[in-house]
Amino acid sequence: MGRAGVGRGRNWSLQDAKNKLSEVVDAALEGHPQVVTRRGVKTAVVLSYEAYARVAAIVATPRPPFEAFLRSVPKAPTAAEGGFERTSLALRDVDLSSNSK
Repeated sequence: MGRAGVGRGRNWSLQDAKNKLSEVVDAALEGHPQVVTRRGVKTAVVLSYEAYARVAAIVATPRPPFEAFLRSVPKAPTAAEGGFERTSLALRDVDLSSNSK
């Protein structure tokens, strides 16, 4: 982050980004994605190709449906299978009337 004004979290208006494209790209190559705004609205992000490739690989990775994921979760072993034995607790009565303190 050698140059002043270029760095992490920098927002550029579209016109400034056009005028200083080399600085925008250099900051992206240094690992600092640059946000480009149009009329004050964030519209684009400039990042290094390496960062783009990482994001694209994550997005492209197929994921199983949620139901299949839940079915794949291993079940806890029962006490007979070497798991733990559940204890039963006795519940106590609680007076919820407004007069109790």
